[in-house]
Amino acid sequence: MAKQPVKKEDPSTTGHSWDGIEEFNNPLPRWWLWIFYACIVWAIWYSIAYPAWPGVKSATAGYLGFSTRAQVAEDIATAEAKNAAINEKLASVELASIATDPELEGYAKSAGAAVFKTWCAQCHQTNGAGAVGYPNLQDDDWLWGGTMEDIHLTLLHGIRSETDDDSRYSEMPAFGRDELLEEEEISQVVNFVMSLTPNVNPPQDPSMVEAGAVVFEDNCAACHMEDGSGDRAQGAPNLADAIWLYGGDYAAISETVHNSRFGVMPDWNERLSEAQIRAVATYVHQLGGGE
Repeated sequence: MAKQPVKKEDPSTTGHSWDGIEEFNNPLPRWWLWIFYACIVWAIWYSIAYPAWPGVKSATAGYLGFSTRAQVAEDIATAEAKNAAINEKLASVELASIATDPELEGYAKSAGAAVFKTWCAQCHQTNGAGAVGYPNLQDDDWLWGGTMEDIHLTLLHGIRSETDDDSRYSEMPAFGRDELLEEEEISQVVNFVMSLTPNVNPPQDPSMVEAGAVVFEDNCAACHMEDGSGDRAQGAPNLADAIWLYGGDYAAISETVHNSRFGVMPDWNERLSEAQIRAVATYVHQLGGGE
């Protein structure tokens, strides 16, 4: 006679019932419970040993005293110590002699690229090509000069920086806003300026060019020169090379004449070391527009 299989009874229930449905009271595996308890113990230990609980000004330090900021600061200090000798050399030699020392020039370009991407790329873009209102550092159209000495001076003291008494400064009058010129005179001078680059942006109204030349000579030539070639020494741009910082169409030039432009570049002499300033000057100089 065949043996009857033993019928396995259902486990007990939790005692709760939802619409007639009851839940079995199946205990969790012991191995799972021990891992769960171990995780709780480990989490408590971790929150005591390492920075974890936020406070008003900082998190709890943890009894191990570990700090990622301190670790980064230590790594930076180590790197600075290793580069101390070459940074001292970079900060002390003549600017012109950097290009004659292959090791020093290579270091300056590399360090300068890092400084540029950290502090300068926000305005001049990663590759130095600039944007509307921010000069292109790849061409040779420099408002204040493109030699190593000029670039270094610009970086050191900035342009129109209110925090540096030696900042390079110039200001274009707001001919329209301050009612220095009539609207018709502004239209005339804008058409004249556009006539300086007729193949790029021809004047909107050629009949105004002749009158605009007179307005330009009386009000603009002192800075931009009679031929519109500009004056780097005072940051007056060349108006005859078809390179425009704020745009060269009729609307953009009219806005410039009417309200003027007043771009500001910060001085870096307090935020960057002399070696860093020279490094970024070397990097910018070799982008393609350095003289």
